[in-house]
Amino acid sequence: MSRFSDRLAAAARAREAAGLTRRLVARSGAGEDLLDLAGNDYLGLAGDPRVIEGAVRAAQTWGGGARASRLVTGTLALHAELEAELAAFTGHPSALAFSTGYHANLGAVTGLAGRGDLIVSDAHVHASMVDACRLSRARVAITGHHDLEAVEATLATRAEAHALVLVESVYSVLGDAAPVAELAEICARHEAVLVVDEAHALGTAGPGGRGLVAGAGLSGAEHVVVTGTLSKSLGSQGGFVLGSAAVREHLVNVARPFVYDTGLAPAAAGAALAALRVLRDEPERVDAVRHVAASLALAASTPEPAAAVLSVAMPSAAAAVAAAQVCAEAGLRVGCFRPPSVPDGISRLRLTARATLTDAELATATGTLTRALTTALAAR
Repeated sequence: MSRFSDRLAAAARAREAAGLTRRLVARSGAGEDLLDLAGNDYLGLAGDPRVIEGAVRAAQTWGGGARASRLVTGTLALHAELEAELAAFTGHPSALAFSTGYHANLGAVTGLAGRGDLIVSDAHVHASMVDACRLSRARVAITGHHDLEAVEATLATRAEAHALVLVESVYSVLGDAAPVAELAEICARHEAVLVVDEAHALGTAGPGGRGLVAGAGLSGAEHVVVTGTLSKSLGSQGGFVLGSAAVREHLVNVARPFVYDTGLAPAAAGAALAALRVLRDEPERVDAVRHVAASLALAASTPEPAAAVLSVAMPSAAAAVAAAQVCAEAGLRVGCFRPPSVPDGISRLRLTARATLTDAELATATGTLTRALTTALAAR
């Protein structure tokens, strides 16, 4: 074995010994046995015939790919249409589509902050924002989760002229909501820019699913920038940044994940556009997903979540694994998060609500969840 192979083998052994090995499990497609409450298809639109037709029609019109980066020949009329409708729906002046939500966060943060600037980041932000902080070369101050006093103190005592504050509106693991209005006020007072990742709020929170920024009346605020994804409530793939026309123009010119990446695939853009129109025309889907989330929370004896993500704290990693296994054996797929994958170090079940669950499926899910938690807690 070469030194390189030895290194990989040693790393694999260490992961296995720590119980941290991850493995890919391929889904079989239509007719799967498990009821999925682990994915992020919150509105049930990934398989909606209208969304599929949007993808097919876009592929037939534009082909399998965008063929180039957006600044060469990779910007399609379809991209412009999607961006215009995203901006109109959310109430922001403009939108810019990226190939993934991960790229949207990388592009927004590294494009808006750099060496000599300050980034104030909530301790629980998504890995894409963490990586963006590292790539930005800005000074990074990590504050406690929802710690408004720490955010204000950090901004008030900074030496840097320019600062960003990073949060998720709805957090991806705990499912809790950020105090967006208070953060925006703090940022305005200290001349900082608030960047809010609405990946888990679009389609599930705010008026008609427009997100918590819209719910706080901050859509279009000059010092607020929103990022998001097309791969959750909209059932497609891709990401976006919402903000002023000046923010969009700046990112088009300096955001490396945008400048140097091939444009969003036509099928993904077409699917997302079709899903966005369904969300706009059928706001009752937002009410439906909230109803499912509340029902799951009741079954798990936890507070009602801010949107579609439900986090159930478990007393140990073993109890979490046992509960997830009981659910799987009963035909229910749930997420099982253990340290170090959880931001607060507490093992959890993570469930995601879906608007299209039937009454029978919801009854099965809540009954199974209650039994699984009772069994796991009794055996801890």
